[in-house]
Formats: sequence, C-alpha cells, structure tokens
Amino acid sequence: MEVASLAECLFFNTIRVDTEDNEGATGSGTSFAFNHWYKGKNYPFLVTNKHVVKDAEKGGLTFIKKNGDGAPALGEGHRLNFRDFKSAWFNHPSDDIDVCVTPLFPLISNMQKHGVEIFYKAISTEHIPNENQIKDLDAYEEVVFVGYPNGIWDKANLLPIMRKGTTATPFSVDYEGEKKFLIDASVFGGSSGSPVFIYNSGTYGTKSGEAMMGTKFYFIGVVASVYFKTNAKEVVELPVPTSTKSLAVYEEMIDLGVVFKADAVRETIEFAIESQER
Repeated sequence: MEVASLAECLFFNTIRVDTEDNEGATGSGTSFAFNHWYKGKNYPFLVTNKHVVKDAEKGGLTFIKKNGDGAPALGEGHRLNFRDFKSAWFNHPSDDIDVCVTPLFPLISNMQKHGVEIFYKAISTEHIPNENQIKDLDAYEEVVFVGYPNGIWDKANLLPIMRKGTTATPFSVDYEGEKKFLIDASVFGGSSGSPVFIYNSGTYGTKSGEAMMGTKFYFIGVVASVYFKTNAKEVVELPVPTSTKSLAVYEEMIDLGVVFKADAVRETIEFAIESQER
C-alpha cells in the first residue's frame, strides 16, 4: 500500500491496545502516536485514555512492521506484551481528564534490538489549532476519528477503522466548563483513545461562508466517554467501554461522544517529561 495522502497516513497513526485485568477479563482500546517538541527536543509518545489501562495487569500493543522498501508490511504485525501494563503510563495530573501517555522511543528501541522495524505515522503539536485558527472554526465542523470500535479491525491487514461525524458542541467552547466538547457520531467500545480530527479536502467552506480550495486538517482531541440511555430511561455519561460485555446493563447509546481537547495531550506529555526528569 502506498501511503501518500493524509487520509492514508491516518490509518497508520493508531496502535491497537489489548488488556487483561486480574480476573482475566479482556478489553481493547485505541492509542495513537504523537510527537511533541518541548525544551528543544522532540518527544514521541503514545496516547490513550486512563480508563483503558487503569485495571490492566497485562497488556499488548500491536504495531505494523515496515518492509525492506520502508513501506508498511500489511498483515505483518509485532505485538509488545507487558505485565503490570497500567504502570507503564503517565496520567494527566487532573483526575477529571481521561488522558494518559507512555514514551514511544523506548518501545521502538526495544523492537529494533530484536530486529523489528515498525511503520507508523505520528501527528504532532503543530496539528493542534492555535487561537486564531480556533476562531476560524465554525460551530459545526465535520470530524473523523480512527480506532477499533468493538474491537473491530481489518485482521488481515491489521488496519484500524475510520469513522466520521460532526461537532455537536462548538469546539471553541468548553463543554460544561471543562476542556472537552461533544461529537455527533457512533462511538463504541474499543474507540476509547481514538484521535479526533477536523479534516476537509478539496473544497470546503469557511466560517464566513467563503469557499476554499485545499485541505483543512487539525488534531482536536481524544475520544473518552459516551452518553447512554439506561434501562431507567436516564441519560448518563460514562467512559467508552473497553469490553462489549459492559453494554448489557444499558439500553442504548445515543450517538454523542465526549472528547477531551487536544491541549490535554500536550499537558500530559509535558507532565510525563517533567516527572521523568525529577
């Protein structure tokens, strides 16, 4: 597969997460590669949700290998397995922000020592919209997110699933006074930790109504929770399940996902870097 377009690159941004707790219950989620330039150095990390790894006594990360031509070797994966998986992650310092990270460079070095080269495409801090760019975003924007809904992926090629939706609350506004916003999209278990992007290619409209040619691309957040209608007809916000078994007690999802804003990723990485340097 030739990885040339932006959309093609997004299929290689995510890494599947599989977990097992101390009772043997399994789950799956999404992590993604993110580079952050901090104090003159570039730091590659993997990003996911705290609740994905919170109870994980064992865990696995599945990467796609690189072939001799430097392209992805579709269907050829390498899984890194961990014990005490949860301890490998640094949590955002706020209990209310469901984001955590782990350094990627040591994982790459470990695989290279065993002769394994992986193919991935990281997004970076430069893809987070700045203040002026946020002002230009409309209240309604089309979004895409990438991950492993209900653990589904292309098993033959080891590729994730790309889905789309729209912003359901303005990105420029902090939903309920917190650093998050809603998307109108079908968010299922396994989508925990999925990166969310505004992505328009070709012709797209601006906030002023002007038609533009080109590409608009921003990394805007991380999927973390979803609204459910319970059997008691109450609507509640809960973390996106990592296991489909968790859905039995709920009546239905109402296609509203809760996304922590991209700045939470930057904050978590900087907290992790500072923690390691102490």
